[in-house]
Amino acid sequence: MLDHIGIPVSDVARSKQFFVAALAPLGYKVIFDLGEAVGMGAETGPDFWIGKGQPGSSLHIAFSAFERGLVDAFYRAAISAGGRDNGKPGIRAQYHPNYYGAFVYDPDGNNLEVVCRKG
Repeated sequence: MLDHIGIPVSDVARSKQFFVAALAPLGYKVIFDLGEAVGMGAETGPDFWIGKGQPGSSLHIAFSAFERGLVDAFYRAAISAGGRDNGKPGIRAQYHPNYYGAFVYDPDGNNLEVVCRKG
């Protein structure tokens, strides 16, 4: 299951204004505004992110796992399949106290993540 996705935008303020208006009918609103990155979503949290970057460059796609061992298994499998490390499995307390994730670049440079939010 997808957890969240992030896309690069050339002008965060302009894109934020666009997406706030365009996604309002779906119940989306800004949940996190970090300046260079903005997370939007409905009641369950930010599942759509925009961030300063070159449009057309790599995407960020995060999948959810129901236990931390699956995050570890994803990381090992992705590295074995030729992925490049972008963050070993571990707690990312800056996102959430129970945010356990791992990050890998796929062969085309897209940033793949698997996250477990359970303690």
